[in-house]
Amino acid sequence: MNLMVIACAALILSGCSSLNKTQKGGAVGVVAGGTMGAVIGNASGNTALGAIIGAAVGGATGAIIGHQMDKQAEEIENTIPDAKVERVGEGIVVEFSSNVLFGFDQSNLSTDAKINLNKLVKVLNTFPDTDIEIQGHTDSKGSESYNNSLSLKRAGEVSDYLRYNGVGTNRISIKGFGESMPKYDNSTADGRTQNRRVEFLITANEKMKEDAEKAAGN
Repeated sequence: MNLMVIACAALILSGCSSLNKTQKGGAVGVVAGGTMGAVIGNASGNTALGAIIGAAVGGATGAIIGHQMDKQAEEIENTIPDAKVERVGEGIVVEFSSNVLFGFDQSNLSTDAKINLNKLVKVLNTFPDTDIEIQGHTDSKGSESYNNSLSLKRAGEVSDYLRYNGVGTNRISIKGFGESMPKYDNSTADGRTQNRRVEFLITANEKMKEDAEKAAGN
């Protein structure tokens, strides 16, 4: 099984050019679920990618979920041009650079941040059958303990704002990764800026999974 998981992880990370994103979502969950997610997350240094793939259902049910996520991702892209939106398997990763949300070394939301988050809230509430994990990240400047604390504070601040503006508390969870999961080059100023980020992992909740399973005739 481990060899199969690693092989499939490599295949997905290489792009699976013959499959569209919805088809990838249907394929992923069939193989290994959480195990594959962990392998892929570790291989890519991307906790969001691993978490979403680990939560995949797969098969026809996963393909239906993927189609619904396609619609939601498109809506987010159209509504929030400042965000990076990526469809991954049966989920969505929405990335905000921290300088969009916070002042340097701050955890209080800026005015511009609230404008962008208000747009995200509207989309999230249009598609209520999803769970949202909010991940905070920092660059490598400062101590590890300080960065861990700052990343968690920022994720918590965003979470509190979403809840205050009507996103269901039961849908939201938070994690702070500090400097441990860089996606960009910390040796450059631009890379450090991009590593100071908050990511939203949007996945199907149990209701969406049950509805998709019924639609798939399972």
